[in-house]
Amino acid sequence: MFKYHLKTKEQMHMQKHKIILNRQTAARPLLLLAVGFFMSLNAVAQEVKIGFVNSARVLQEAPQAERARVKLQSEFAPRDKKIVAMQKVLKKLEDEMSRDAAVMSETVRKKKEREILAKKRDIKRTQEEFNEDLNLRRNEELNNLQQKVYEAIVSLAEEEKYDVILGDSVMFASKRVDITDKVIKRLSK
Repeated sequence: MFKYHLKTKEQMHMQKHKIILNRQTAARPLLLLAVGFFMSLNAVAQEVKIGFVNSARVLQEAPQAERARVKLQSEFAPRDKKIVAMQKVLKKLEDEMSRDAAVMSETVRKKKEREILAKKRDIKRTQEEFNEDLNLRRNEELNNLQQKVYEAIVSLAEEEKYDVILGDSVMFASKRVDITDKVIKRLSK
């Protein structure tokens, strides 16, 4: 039925050696192809002008960022002061309650507790509205700033003939390709 073929040690060694030679022969063109590919990449890289922008630094140091911070501060300062004033009133009520609770009648004490609870709810609601409005405005200002930064980067890239400008996902960029200062300077104009 089945025919078994036993190989000698020498035949097995020859077959193993033949497989290794076939692998080496097949690997040569791949090696040559890889070397050629990396050499062509090197030649292309020498012709490509690459720049890097530290966008976190630009968003921190751009004059528009400072103006936006000042604008938001002045816009939301009155509401912030109102919340602080509400917290002071609440603190005063809580202090009165803790100081005079022992001498208060039950109805006066419950009335004060309801008043304190109502003030806490008002403060919480006012703070939540404040935070939502502040976040919306901050995002609007950030979007405006990001658009201006993008426009500055594109105009700089076109003027100075950069082929590629890299941003946040770069692991390392030498000072030679870092154009962050140029972008900040352009935003100052």
